[in-house]
Amino acid sequence: MSSIAFTKMHGLGNDFVVLDGRAGPLAIGATEARAIADRRTGVGCDQVLILEPATNGTADLFMRIRNSDGGEVEACGNGTRCVAALVMGETDANYVRIETMAGVLEAQTAQSGLVSVDMGPVSTDWRQIPLAWKVDTLHLRIGAGVLSDPVAVNVGNPHAVFFVDDVEAVPLAELGPELECHDLYPERTNVEAAQIIGDGRIRLRVWERGAGITRACGSGACATAAAAHLRGLTGRRVEVMLDGGPLTIEWQDDDRVMMTGPAAISFSGLLNPVLLSGAEAAL
Repeated sequence: MSSIAFTKMHGLGNDFVVLDGRAGPLAIGATEARAIADRRTGVGCDQVLILEPATNGTADLFMRIRNSDGGEVEACGNGTRCVAALVMGETDANYVRIETMAGVLEAQTAQSGLVSVDMGPVSTDWRQIPLAWKVDTLHLRIGAGVLSDPVAVNVGNPHAVFFVDDVEAVPLAELGPELECHDLYPERTNVEAAQIIGDGRIRLRVWERGAGITRACGSGACATAAAAHLRGLTGRRVEVMLDGGPLTIEWQDDDRVMMTGPAAISFSGLLNPVLLSGAEAAL
């Protein structure tokens, strides 16, 4: 097996290993993704992003997403923003269409070197989130510890958004795993703890499905902005303050959510074939 080139990127500290399989397929499954994502023996990341040829004739490429636990997921807001910046930089373009398991996401350059992504529509229908049974998605009767009464939202992937008085006091590392695997969410869920900190500003911490606590979560910020508006706590445009920094989220009148924030390259390198051959041996 030969070495595989990679690019390490991050969006507000939510970090990714990006692999380019557009010229030829890459054999990156769950085991290989876990090996790459390991922060002690691999490169280390929250998600591994594999670029592939688009299957949709209108998209520029397909982005496959694997969390650090190896599981494949539908959407990743910060990852989409990073890949958009990388691909637009290749051709000096200011617009790109990225196909994902959640659909085709459109991204474009914004002011001050930022990137905006159209994350698509918001769904609060229990079947589309999806939930295991019919419930009021604006007031779920689930909780753990100090977290209760969340809003269920899907923005390409499932979320449970809890509003609290003091987000810093929430033991998210303790409560996140329990709520992620709640029976109501058959495909597991991302867990958000959110605090309204001012007019149009939300402080947010996220337990990501399959990755744990991350410094930022783009789809989580979109879900939280939508949930806050549905609860009458904010308008349609908010600044979401994550551990890694701010994202601007606007839930437009056409139901689509625009996310704007930074994307950065940390470094590039080559994956040692021993890392992936070791992963194969573990199968």
